[in-house]
Amino acid sequence: MEKLFTESDRARIREAVQAAEARTAGEIVPYVMPESGRYEVAVWRGASLAALLALSATVLASTLYEGWGLAWLYTGWGTAAVAVAAGMLGALLAAYVPPLKRLLTGPRLLDETVHRRAMQAFVEEEVFNTRDRTGILLFISLFEHRIEVLGDAGINALVSPDDWAEVVLRIRDGIKTGRPADGLIEAIDLCGRLLERKGVQLRADDENELPDALRMRRDPS
Repeated sequence: MEKLFTESDRARIREAVQAAEARTAGEIVPYVMPESGRYEVAVWRGASLAALLALSATVLASTLYEGWGLAWLYTGWGTAAVAVAAGMLGALLAAYVPPLKRLLTGPRLLDETVHRRAMQAFVEEEVFNTRDRTGILLFISLFEHRIEVLGDAGINALVSPDDWAEVVLRIRDGIKTGRPADGLIEAIDLCGRLLERKGVQLRADDENELPDALRMRRDPS
């Protein structure tokens, strides 16, 4: 994550949060993780699928091949060795090839895991701990390619879920184009302008209730 968000980038993000919060009562918490879960199910699915394909290929070979060169393949130990080797290869590919891991995990489980981890982050960072319940979590989970915006009660009373679509799009476009810090900064600025427009007014005695720094966490739940 340090390659995506350098020390200079983190300083710029902190300044963007400060600038956005200077014109609204919202408290913006940017948060990024490399992944939200371990997804062991993808490894098991990869191993099972590879073993099944290897066994199917073995049966096909035994049906079509009439020579003597593959005699060992027709024995019990030969078939078992092929299945085990294929299963191990499938498990390794599922564990270390991100696109394959995402495919085998499935979008539903990815969505559920990221949402659950975002809710956990909301509590851990005490985004709820503001006077008017105006905290906002911008949660980015890199492996899953998922972004969640979670607002507290004071925000959700004024801002609809659809209003965050452009915020999510700015972050996603920044990551896709190799400008993750710029995308996040644009999203933070957009949050400030959106909250100002929606009437999340800054009070005269308003204080900075939550830290402005980008949170970077490594441990999937």
